[in-house]
Amino acid sequence: MATATFSHLTTTQFPTSPTAHSHHRHPPSFPTYPFLTTHFSKSSLSSTSSLKLIPLRSPRRSFFISYSGSDGGGISGGGGGGSGGEGGGSGDGDAGERNRAEAIMALAEVGRSLDTIPKDLAAAIEAGKIPGSIVKRFFELEKSPFLGWLLRFAGFKERLLADDLFLTKVGIECGVGIFTKTAAELEKRRENFTKELDFVFADVVMAIIADFMLVWLPAPTVSLRPTLATTAGGLNKFFYGCPDNAFQVALAGTSYSFLQRIGAIVRNGAKLFVVGTGASLVGTGVTNLLITARKAIDKSFAGEAEDVPILSTSAAYGVYMAVSSNLRYQILAGIIEQRILEPLLHEQKLILSAICFAVRTGNTFLGSLMWVDYARWIGIQKIRE
Repeated sequence: MATATFSHLTTTQFPTSPTAHSHHRHPPSFPTYPFLTTHFSKSSLSSTSSLKLIPLRSPRRSFFISYSGSDGGGISGGGGGGSGGEGGGSGDGDAGERNRAEAIMALAEVGRSLDTIPKDLAAAIEAGKIPGSIVKRFFELEKSPFLGWLLRFAGFKERLLADDLFLTKVGIECGVGIFTKTAAELEKRRENFTKELDFVFADVVMAIIADFMLVWLPAPTVSLRPTLATTAGGLNKFFYGCPDNAFQVALAGTSYSFLQRIGAIVRNGAKLFVVGTGASLVGTGVTNLLITARKAIDKSFAGEAEDVPILSTSAAYGVYMAVSSNLRYQILAGIIEQRILEPLLHEQKLILSAICFAVRTGNTFLGSLMWVDYARWIGIQKIRE
């Protein structure tokens, strides 16, 4: 049996603010979080012992930390009549317990309780899905009125918790998109640029509509989704377990198989095909309306202008988004930014933002060049003499 000799054990109380949604005033409460301050002899401590965070089933969702050995021996205690700890686990179970402990301590540091944060975040904490660093990031983001408002929406919350520069990257894509797309069109078409303005306009409109989704869909996320229903189909269960970015870093207690990461590429590819096709339908439709209007005004333009093929162009752009754009943005967000740039420059946000700006601008320009070549290669756009 693994044992631990404790010279003393202390219990610390942390004040918490009243529930934000309460309709009645109550005096401040002080639920007990019995974090154990211990001193023990190394000779009596097994190397396989572990700390466990045990939830007490009470309305206030109190927790206590229990120390136990690998064979199940434990030390009981904690507010509200807690019971003894369970045997130490391994793998994801241990990581989940560490996550819960870190998250509860992060709450205690700022005097908050689980009842004062969004329900999906509280559920993720109780399930041990997120570490304390994510909880601290939530409190930092919450300080901004605008970001605090965005955190009310699940999609923004999951992305901002994974990347606090997410909105910066959206601004980069949408802000520089129109300029880089136009510059790429000019580079490829050169002297034919003015003759092919209808193609240029369609390409730029399609790109701007799609830019936001190209940041949104492949962005790494902190999953706060509720547990999938047991009656869900096999395909739904598979894609539920897939990350939003195939290359994103998994949080402690979470892991993705190779097949699940491939599934992320397939799922995002299907979504981007729909987005690309829809954006192209809008872009080419508007372009054809402008061509028709110009033909009515300028009779000489009628001979050299032709309508852009709507269906074939839309389907081609959908395929391009699903394959080329999907892979480029997954690699950009999951490998270049999250795995390379952010670990190196996580404390230098200004420099990190500037480098992300340069990399994303270059990627957007490259995508525009590749689209023109692809469109000409499959025959939906032809060089005009």
